[in-house]
Amino acid sequence: MMMRPAELEGVRDGTVDLAFRRWDRPRVKVGSRLRTAIGVVEIVSVDQVALSALRADDARRAGAASLGALKEALAARAERPVFRVGLRYGGPDPREALRAAVPDAAEIPGILAGLDRLDAASPIGPWTRATLRIIDRNPEVRAPDLAAELGRETPDFKKDVRKLKERGLTESLAIGYRLSPRGEAVLDHEDGPRERAPRREGTPLPRTIGAPATRALRLVDVHTLEAASGWRRADLAALHGVGPVALDRMEQAMAELGLGYAT
Repeated sequence: MMMRPAELEGVRDGTVDLAFRRWDRPRVKVGSRLRTAIGVVEIVSVDQVALSALRADDARRAGAASLGALKEALAARAERPVFRVGLRYGGPDPREALRAAVPDAAEIPGILAGLDRLDAASPIGPWTRATLRIIDRNPEVRAPDLAAELGRETPDFKKDVRKLKERGLTESLAIGYRLSPRGEAVLDHEDGPRERAPRREGTPLPRTIGAPATRALRLVDVHTLEAASGWRRADLAALHGVGPVALDRMEQAMAELGLGYAT
């Protein structure tokens, strides 16, 4: 179930607890836990409803500007029924803790065996180590650029990176990826330790702010929320590509850390 950044932010802050979708059949189940850019989103209900039964309160709870806006968003694929999905924020992504867990010597063989199984099951042959290495050499680089360097199609490359992320070996950033501390330890075991640029201290920019804002912020050396908190909102707003939505989402993320824009 795909969700827009604004929906996700609403689920996290509690202002959104419904989503409406046109499906031929339910695409999620009650009790499912979706891992998203803001953490885990739990599915608490799934019901088929008539479009005519929707009310203004449904629109508000879904984060829509009005009942009319909600119905307009559901106008496409009118031949399909409407489903009302109940949502609840389920907390941080558990993979965050896994990424930070550096494996000891006893764990490494099991991790490598899991990578070997991924390689053996792949129609393109071994890919796990090459993917870890290219991300290690090129943190924060766009997925299409990494895929092109490996001679792969971007969707297939991104699908495989997600498999490594499931094992806590990579982290998705607003643009591109980086190896997690766990991933670095695994690759160092395979290749030997290597010199790396120091890992940026602080909390990465939210993935929900969008690529244009992320690129603009990187140009002024703002890579983390802590760095953003050293700027006035008005000064960041003056950067081309940094709009009010990105600024609001950064402000919300900073508030969770007890931070805010400079005054």
